[in-house]
Amino acid sequence: MPDGTSEILALASAVAWASGINLYAAVLALGAMHHLGIVTLPDSMQMVTSFPVMAAAGGMYLAQFVADKIPGVDLGWDAIHTFIRIPAGAFLAAATVGDADGALKLAAAIAGGALSLGTHATKASGRLFVNTHLPFVGTAAASVVEDIAVIGGLYAAVTNPVWFLGAVAVGIVVMGIALWLLAKFVGFVVAKIAGLFRKSPA
Repeated sequence: MPDGTSEILALASAVAWASGINLYAAVLALGAMHHLGIVTLPDSMQMVTSFPVMAAAGGMYLAQFVADKIPGVDLGWDAIHTFIRIPAGAFLAAATVGDADGALKLAAAIAGGALSLGTHATKASGRLFVNTHLPFVGTAAASVVEDIAVIGGLYAAVTNPVWFLGAVAVGIVVMGIALWLLAKFVGFVVAKIAGLFRKSPA
């Protein structure tokens, strides 16, 4: 069980970060690493190690594996999961602190939800950019890279928490810059689409 401050912070950051990208891969990876003895999750996170939860996450992961590689379908999937990934990231981040007092759990949930929101927004807007520039091949490649990043990131968090926390700090800065650039791109696309519906001048 993670008991040091860095271990707990790394696990909380990792589950929130990963949930915003691929919640189902994150749950599967956590459950698998627990059963393989790579990490012993706290009692408050034991639910992700149960086989019914892992089976449900596995079924949803297979659905996302297909949907995530089809341009347009991936955007719809991301839109729906705005209401799933962010609360789940907040919940899992709060669960990592175990039996801590309510204030610490609330702080973990707020921070976790914010991090999940950031990674989800970056993923969704990044997919719009990929789909408009390199559909199908780029969409499928982005999906595979995201899955590898989620599993690799969670493994790094439990095996080398200090390194992972440093990577998260850098990643937050990079994500902020990427979101700023992607927001400008999304605004451009929305303006173009809106222009198509405007009546041309007489």
